Amino acid sequence: MARNALVDAGFLVALLSRRDSHHQWALTQAPGHAPPWRTCEAVLSEAVHLLGAHGIPPLSELLRRRAVIVAFNLDNDVDPVLRLLQKYADVPISLADACLVRMTETLPDPVILTTDSDFRIYRRHSRQMVPCVMPS
Repeated sequence: MARNALVDAGFLVALLSRRDSHHQWALTQAPGHAPPWRTCEAVLSEAVHLLGAHGIPPLSELLRRRAVIVAFNLDNDVDPVLRLLQKYADVPISLADACLVRMTETLPDPVILTTDSDFRIYRRHSRQMVPCVMPS
């Protein structure tokens, strides 16, 4: 088990929405990656948008219980994040994805829980694969 489990909006949506096609996968993955799950504010913004009003209460509960914590400050890493946005503009990469990739560069033993296959394209430290767990 990775020491730092990072969560993307896709994982949070899948976990909290029974309608999501990856809901069962997320339920299976959650116990193997003990909280607190680290993320960034951009991921939370995406998750709230995708979940809609019905998803706010369960997401709020994860935040209140500190099962999900914001562990990234863009002010401290703005240049590396902007470089990732520029490098992967043709993929395209979102701000949330760029922040998560940067988090994998700064945290020890990271893994991203995601449903976004673009993480197979992104590279951390320019050449290393981004460690992630996603549906097959």
